[in-house]
Amino acid sequence: MNDRLATAAALPIAGVPTRVSALVFAARASALRAHRLLRDITPGLAPLRHARAVALADAPVLATVRTPLWTGADGEKDRLLNAGKIQNLRCALRGLDGIEVEAGLILSFWRQVGRPVRRRGYVAGRELREGCMIATIGGGLCQLSNALYDAGLQAGLEIVERHPHTRIVPGSRAAAGRDATVFWNYLDLRMRGRRSFRIEARLTADDLELTIRGYGAGIEPPAPDFFAGREAHDCLSCGQTRCHRHDPDVEAASLPTAWLVDSATPEFSALYQERARSADTLHLSTRRFGAGARAWPAIAMEKTADLAALRRAFALRLAPVGTPRAGLMLAADARLAAAHARRLSSAHTHLVVAQSLLPHLWLSGALQGRSFEVLMDRLPVEALHHILDEAHSRHRESPTLGDFRAPEAIVTAEREALGAATRLITAHRAVAAYFPNGRAKLLDWGSAPPLPTKRGGRTFLFAGPALARKGAYAMRDAMRGLDIELLVERGAEESPDFWAGLNVRRLGRGEYPGEIAGVVLPALIEHRPQALLRALHAGLPVIATPACGIPPQPGLTLIAPDESRDLREALLATMTMY
Repeated sequence: MNDRLATAAALPIAGVPTRVSALVFAARASALRAHRLLRDITPGLAPLRHARAVALADAPVLATVRTPLWTGADGEKDRLLNAGKIQNLRCALRGLDGIEVEAGLILSFWRQVGRPVRRRGYVAGRELREGCMIATIGGGLCQLSNALYDAGLQAGLEIVERHPHTRIVPGSRAAAGRDATVFWNYLDLRMRGRRSFRIEARLTADDLELTIRGYGAGIEPPAPDFFAGREAHDCLSCGQTRCHRHDPDVEAASLPTAWLVDSATPEFSALYQERARSADTLHLSTRRFGAGARAWPAIAMEKTADLAALRRAFALRLAPVGTPRAGLMLAADARLAAAHARRLSSAHTHLVVAQSLLPHLWLSGALQGRSFEVLMDRLPVEALHHILDEAHSRHRESPTLGDFRAPEAIVTAEREALGAATRLITAHRAVAAYFPNGRAKLLDWGSAPPLPTKRGGRTFLFAGPALARKGAYAMRDAMRGLDIELLVERGAEESPDFWAGLNVRRLGRGEYPGEIAGVVLPALIEHRPQALLRALHAGLPVIATPACGIPPQPGLTLIAPDESRDLREALLATMTMY
C-alpha cells in the first residue's frame, strides 16, 4: 500500500528492515494520522462523502481501466494473500461503486472507502512498506487507488492529492507513472472535476474494472512521471533470512470451494458427493429440522444458518391466507444468502451457488472477484415472468397467475449473475435448452423410489397442486365428457368450485391410490418433477409437457402446454394402451 511512508516516517536502513525501524515507522505514522485528522475536522477542509446516485448512469464513458486481480500466485501463501487482496477490494468497492461527485467537489479515496480494519471485513493482503511487500490487514488497496488515479487522468479530472510509490511493484502501474499509493489516513488520493462525474467499479473473476462517466472533459491530463526506481522486495521470495519479516512461500495447494446451498435434490447431492473435498465448505440452511437440507452428504466442513431457516419456517406457517408463497420465499432466500455470505472466507475464490440465492448474493457484492457455478432447478425469473404473463392473458379469471412478480432488481441481478457464471448446472432439460452454446452442464435426473401404485382403471393422478401454472385449466377442459376420475393433491387450488361437475377427488395426506391409469401434469412451469420420475420408475404412463424438464423416453407422452385438445387425446390413448 505505502512505500513512501518508509521514506517519510522510517529511519534509513542500510540493510534489511528491523524491528526498531518498524516501531519508528508505526510511531511516525500515528503522528501523521493525527495531523491529517486535525486538518480534516477543520470546518471547510473536510472532504464530503459522496452518495450513490443514478443521474449519470447513462452518461458517456470518459475512462475505463481494467487490471488483473491475480498476479504471481505461485505458492500457497502468495495465493492466500492475493485472495485476501481481492477480499479487501470487495470491501472497498462498497464505498466507490455508483457514487456521483458534483462539479467542483473533492473526491477523497479514504473518505469514501473508510478505514480498512477487520471488523469491516478486511483481511490480510499484500502491502508495500519500507521497500518490501508484506502482509497487513487491508493490503492490496493500491490496485484500486492506482486504477482510480489512472482513470481520473484519462477523464481529465484535476488531481488534488496524489503520492507515487517509491518502489516498483511487478505488474503495477508505477513504472509508467500511473500509480497512486494510499495509506490510512494521511496518504490520500483526491480529485475533482469541473463537471459532475460518476464512478463505477466492479470485480469480475479475473479483473478489477473501474469506469468514470460524465459529460465533457475536465482539464488536460498531465504527462506521466515515468519512474525507474528499484523493484520492491517480496517477503515470500526475497531470500533475506535475517529479516524479521522473512516468511518463505510453500508449494501451492488448491484453494477450497464454498458450496452455498439450501435444500438438496438427488442430482445436486450426487454432484456434491462426486466433487466436494474435505477442505471445502458446505454452507447450508440447517440440519436440525426439516428434510430438505439434511439430504446433503456429510463430506466437508459445514456452516449452517439455523436462525434464517427457523425464521423461514415460521413465516411460511404463520402467513395470512392468500399471501403469495413466492414472495415469502424470496424474502427468506435473501436472509439465507446474507447469512451464507457473512461466513465466507477470503480463501473462497470459487463458489457453487444455489439458484435461489444467486440474485441476493450478486446484489450484496459477495460474488465480486470470485468465479462461481450455479445449481439451477428452474428457469430464470425473467423467463418465468414471461410465461406467467402470457398465461394470465389467456386466463384472466385465475387468482394465482398474477399474484406475484419478483422486483425488477431481482430479475436484473439474476440475469447479470447468470451471465457472469463460469458454468450452469442442471438436470432440467427445459432449463438447459434456455441457454445457448451449451452453457449448461446437463446432469441425469437422480433415481427416485417408484410410486407404490399399480397400473389399471380409469383414474389419473394429477402430479401437483391444482393451479393454473401446473396446467389445471387445460386439465379441466380436457376432462369434460370423459369417463375418468382425477385425483389431486390437497393444498393450493384455483378456487373451491374449480372442478365443479367433474369427477375429481382430493387425496388425503400420505394417501396413494392402489391403481391408476397414469400420471398427468400439463404444466406451464414445473421445477422438480419428482412425482413424474417416480411414476416412470414404476412403469406407469406419464403425460407431461416439455416444461417439466424430463427427456423423451418410453412411457412418457409430451404435449404442448395449455393445449386441452392434445391433452384429451393423450388421456384417451393412455386408457387404450392396456
